Amino acid sequence: MVNVLMHRDELLQKLQQQVEENDVSEEYSSWVRGEISSSAAASPTKRCRFFDKHGFIFIPGFANANEVDSMKSTMKEMVDNDWEPNDEKTQVFRTDEGQLEEQGTSDYFLDSATKVHFFAEKDAIDENGKLKVRYHSDKIAALNKAGHGMHLTPGPFQDYTQSEKVGKLLRELGWQEPCVPQSMYIFKQAHIGGEVTSHQDSTFLHTTPRQTCIGLWLALDDATFENGCMWIRPGSHHEPLRRQFVRNPKHFGESLAYDGSHDEDCSCPQMIFRQLNDNKHVKWEGSIPENSELPDCEGLYGNGFVPVPCRAGDLLAFCGHLDHLSLPNYSSKARHTFQLHCIEGKDTTWSKDNWLQSDIAFMKL
Repeated sequence: MVNVLMHRDELLQKLQQQVEENDVSEEYSSWVRGEISSSAAASPTKRCRFFDKHGFIFIPGFANANEVDSMKSTMKEMVDNDWEPNDEKTQVFRTDEGQLEEQGTSDYFLDSATKVHFFAEKDAIDENGKLKVRYHSDKIAALNKAGHGMHLTPGPFQDYTQSEKVGKLLRELGWQEPCVPQSMYIFKQAHIGGEVTSHQDSTFLHTTPRQTCIGLWLALDDATFENGCMWIRPGSHHEPLRRQFVRNPKHFGESLAYDGSHDEDCSCPQMIFRQLNDNKHVKWEGSIPENSELPDCEGLYGNGFVPVPCRAGDLLAFCGHLDHLSLPNYSSKARHTFQLHCIEGKDTTWSKDNWLQSDIAFMKL
């Protein structure tokens, strides 16, 4: 682990040198705000300049041990008390070719916008859609994620979300009126924790007239090569958004809501992917580049991806256009994370065809 962290730090130093080689000009390019004058940018900080150039920043020790432990213990209590996986068909979450089938056919996913719903790993479910017997006494070990209203539940998740350091960081990076559409807890289970395929977060959290999504990825366990640390492609945030995950008008009708309209057809999938731009060099959208298996990961390195291993408490913040993924967890240790997704609340609109639609206003930070 020490050598891996040293390699990460060497990479970050090289990327920082690229930032320092370019002086801030009179017209500073902010990812979230666009071209703004240097005076309006209020002399962007070193972290902000790194973020805007490369699409991400890494902050070690952003959360302390008490915050991390409190989130993990609270999640354990929530699973034990609130998740009854065999009451009906257990909901699975996946990001591979089965994503539309799993997330596009059930109101359980839609209804999680302001609640905490639980989604299992596909390999923890039997052929009848029930939790495998081996997980009956250890339910938490079967979960892929919980979401998407973690931040709305009083306790450590809400406390962290509303903490001064989160709001201060977002404003430092250029968000003027940040708000939170969703949050989630990712489990990345030992042995069965599946891959998260290549994607851009703005695919799922779309705003107009410009994209403003930012992901705040907080490690609650050490994230290593073996247990599925994050891989990012620095600079890819300058590329256009490739596709959008939207409510299907054939299912919901033109209103995109269950309003009793006669143009609804519930036999059609709830969600579809809308193709926006054909980035021909990105051949791995919704998958993983070929030849990306451990230990060499040649396909990832060859296509510009770099790993970002973390200690528990470290934070990775990245733009909604940044291409990122994670490999399966091949280890005997889980890799828990808590993730916030925020958007700009000033002069932007939450897309009405996003999958997530809330009946309450988004939390302001």
